[in-house]
Amino acid sequence: MITNTIHTIEGDMSASDARFGIAVTRFNSYIVEHLTAGAVATLKQHGVDETRIEIVRAPGAFELPLVVRRMAHSGNYDALIALGCVIRGATAHFQYVAGECARGLSRIALDADLPIAFGVLTTDTVEQAIERAGAKAGNKGADAAGAALEMVSLLRKLRG
Repeated sequence: MITNTIHTIEGDMSASDARFGIAVTRFNSYIVEHLTAGAVATLKQHGVDETRIEIVRAPGAFELPLVVRRMAHSGNYDALIALGCVIRGATAHFQYVAGECARGLSRIALDADLPIAFGVLTTDTVEQAIERAGAKAGNKGADAAGAALEMVSLLRKLRG
């Protein structure tokens, strides 16, 4: 049981003055555009002005980590949001692309000491992707933007 005497530090959605970069893939663009719209809407709902949001397009999920790395090291952003969609096919290609994308983005976040919210869908079917891009299962782009906002706030609190 956690008592009231233990100090807890948490982030919140109050980072409207932060600068956000959204790195998106062009592959599976129908899905990714819905993720992007969800992310932008969430940022705006929490007071982030459009002038503080920049979208950068990469060809696909395999290329996304390099684009995000360049963005992370530019010094132009307080947080990044990576959005894409990898749908399983009949070959092992899915596993390589999805795995390398996730590993690369995680490594960049740690190396750059910058929040990178992961909004890359990895699904078995197009239907599952559609569900996660604003249909039955919510919008994972919006969820990633919320995580980015919260992480900016949390890291600011941890800096003191």
